Amino acid sequence: MFEAEAIGLGAMYETGTIRVPKPFKVGPLRNSGSYIIMEFIEFGVSRSNQSVLGRKLAEMHKAGKSEKGFGFPVDNTIGSTPQINTWCSDWIQFYGEQRLGYQLKLAQDQYGDSTIYQKGQRLIKNMAPLFENISIEPCLLHGDLWSGNISSDKNGEPVILDPACYYGHSEAEFGMSWCAGFGGSFYGSYFEVMPKQPGFEKRRDLYLLYHYLNHYNLFGSGYRSSAMSIIDDYLRMLKV
Repeated sequence: MFEAEAIGLGAMYETGTIRVPKPFKVGPLRNSGSYIIMEFIEFGVSRSNQSVLGRKLAEMHKAGKSEKGFGFPVDNTIGSTPQINTWCSDWIQFYGEQRLGYQLKLAQDQYGDSTIYQKGQRLIKNMAPLFENISIEPCLLHGDLWSGNISSDKNGEPVILDPACYYGHSEAEFGMSWCAGFGGSFYGSYFEVMPKQPGFEKRRDLYLLYHYLNHYNLFGSGYRSSAMSIIDDYLRMLKV
């Protein structure tokens, strides 16, 4: 877990855009457990400026490109759930199999929830129209961007940490927006650097779904209804 975190922090650091703690060393402890050593950043008294955060995040997405497609050099974790990052040239396939499909299978295995699994698989097989008329380039994503992983340094510059990095569709970065409090100034500044793509609003909940499913798998049935509602809404919208 720490090795993957260090690789993710290093990849974000190398873009020279938004501030992240530079990783220095990872290793095993003498008796049990592991350690990660990273740059110490003194946090400021307030959360980061939303407008600056949006612009810096967009700059990271613009700078962090992959020639191998969608994925990451290593698998990592989203919370404590494994996140599979095997390289794939097709975003719809990658997101369907390694994001939504993985979580749906976990829900079926863990809870015997065949209903959400079967409906979710129907959505995966039929979600391609949501991506019509857009070009999707792999961008370096933080991957778990919620308020607990966003801060600012003592100069007020935004800092992001504790990532679940991979190269994916830039819009997937907003999948945890329900826990992040992004406002209008954040999105306004972001889209000045990374222009909004046609159909953004239609895809927004598709990216929330991955994280709702993960919360269902991590924390239990309290999150099931949110995930199920998104799936049902898309099945109605797509008429499948």
